[in-house]
Amino acid sequence: MNRSTLLRRFARAATTSIFVALAACGLADAADTTFNVPVAAVDVPLSPSRTPQTLVVAGGCFWGVDAVFKHVKGVTSVTSGYSGGDKGTADYETVSTGRTGHAEAVNIVYDPSQVTVGQLLRVFFSVAHNPTELNRQGPDHGTQYRSAIFFKGDDQKRVAEAYIAQLQAAKVYKAPIVTQVAPLTAFYPAEDYHQNYLKQHPLQPYIVINDAPKVEALKTMFPAIYRDS
Repeated sequence: MNRSTLLRRFARAATTSIFVALAACGLADAADTTFNVPVAAVDVPLSPSRTPQTLVVAGGCFWGVDAVFKHVKGVTSVTSGYSGGDKGTADYETVSTGRTGHAEAVNIVYDPSQVTVGQLLRVFFSVAHNPTELNRQGPDHGTQYRSAIFFKGDDQKRVAEAYIAQLQAAKVYKAPIVTQVAPLTAFYPAEDYHQNYLKQHPLQPYIVINDAPKVEALKTMFPAIYRDS
């Protein structure tokens, strides 16, 4: 069996597992592979300008979040890194202590004429992570794995806070959303070996179990904005 065939089989199995996991979290019926959270009622409209914009989010291990957004139409680049702490502690070993204030985050550069902040956040809350897990995500524990939106400007803050309130009011999740909304002070790129990690290590067990299902769920749930990277 060649590498690509094996990867496809892993991905199909992993897709099933993500819907089981979503159901366990109260996000979906395990049999409903069309589940997604609602469209953001408050959003910034598509811009006539193609001037790149950035959005920084954190949702557990940055490998999977990075991989998801690399497959979203209108996203031009995604970088894994650290946000929330100081420059002097922005390295993997130190951040992994959970005592730096940093979260493993991703810097998303996007074309505002093709995709909006609200659409990106819909993906973030649907398939990129579970926003009800406090200081953890799946098998990873610690403040560095917290759910967070580091906003840049009033528009991003307004959309993020309104969307969280909308999801809470709609009772999309059985547990409260614990996503932090905080101003972006700085983003520090992670070490080179963390960049584009899923594509570089598609058969690593952690990736197959935890991250490949997210990309498959994006493809299934949001075909209109999914793209092959």
